[in-house]
Amino acid sequence: MIASASQPPLVLHLVHGFDVGGLENGLVNLIDNSPPERFRHAIACATRSSDFSKRIRRQDVRIVELGKRPGHDFGVYGRLWKVLRELRPAIMHSRNVGTLEYQFVAALAGVPGRVHGEHGWDSVDLHGTHPRYRQLRRLSRFVVRRYIPMSRHIERWLTSDIGIPPAKVRQVYNGVDIGRFSPAPARELLPLEGFDAPGNVIVGTVGRLVSVKNQRLLAEAFVRLARREPQRAARLRLVIVGEGPDRAECERIVRSAGLERQCWITGMREDVARLMRCFDVFALTSLNEGISNTILEAMATGLPVVATKVGGNGELVRDGVTGALCELESVDALAAALGRYAFDRTLAQAHGAAGRQLVEREFSLQAMVRGYLDVYEQVLPQHTNRDG
Repeated sequence: MIASASQPPLVLHLVHGFDVGGLENGLVNLIDNSPPERFRHAIACATRSSDFSKRIRRQDVRIVELGKRPGHDFGVYGRLWKVLRELRPAIMHSRNVGTLEYQFVAALAGVPGRVHGEHGWDSVDLHGTHPRYRQLRRLSRFVVRRYIPMSRHIERWLTSDIGIPPAKVRQVYNGVDIGRFSPAPARELLPLEGFDAPGNVIVGTVGRLVSVKNQRLLAEAFVRLARREPQRAARLRLVIVGEGPDRAECERIVRSAGLERQCWITGMREDVARLMRCFDVFALTSLNEGISNTILEAMATGLPVVATKVGGNGELVRDGVTGALCELESVDALAAALGRYAFDRTLAQAHGAAGRQLVEREFSLQAMVRGYLDVYEQVLPQHTNRDG
């Protein structure tokens, strides 16, 4: 059954895979902070899940793996069909273009509330221009009832470039846990020899080491800053929290400059909030972004943010107020911005405090949850005939 008088409606969240990432982190926050009396939740992974699922605190969340194989795996449609007919969700919420095609299966299976989220683009389609993906998005208008873009930038792209009717689009920002991510009374010290001296200046970032996150640019800017400031270079430290295929290239860049002892690539960590409280300035050098969870977390921690001027970054970072926006691939501009915050503690604290205030005002978890639940209410079966 879709729901009963004693059972809230079920939302089935469809993701490509359930592993470490901003999209997945946002889903965990949504589920854990949703009132259980309003909606139940389940997750379907087109591929596989991981230990990341242990971050979900609610005990009633079922996770299903569809086991999609690489390339064209037509069997996954049948497996999803069976799951939909078994669970009978009131709503299926897919995320990003990799799961959009499954909305057609949901329509055929009789799922009345069909919602699709657009979180941003990856390296195979950085600007949303891939012809096949554009055609899929346009065709989806016939089955998707509501679209949820993460940023105003993506909202404009959906309505103007893709042609989604504005009435079907509701933009919802990510929210951040301002209790978990909060400033320390005094900057904490990193738990690594050579990085734990009070006089060190820590430039930090968090994210998967993949091409779209572009940490190579940050490594190059760090080297450039050290060369510009030879008298203060010994105090500089670069911390990259994450893991991925671009790790070797980042290590090569700092090693070739003789700065390998001043760079720590931590791998995957469970103590991100603690590590952020050790940073002096946060950097995000992505090639494109929707709404970055890590920028929000850094702002909540009271850090000034230096970011590339792409995607939704400008909706979070107020240039000259909470941080600095730099042109993509401008190593000099990025190094200069990092240097301003690294060596001007007063400026860093002022812009970090402004970022914290902005997050408290506009990017709370409560506001995010309200936005999603409002959309879910709009597409519940009782509204189907009224608003299409």
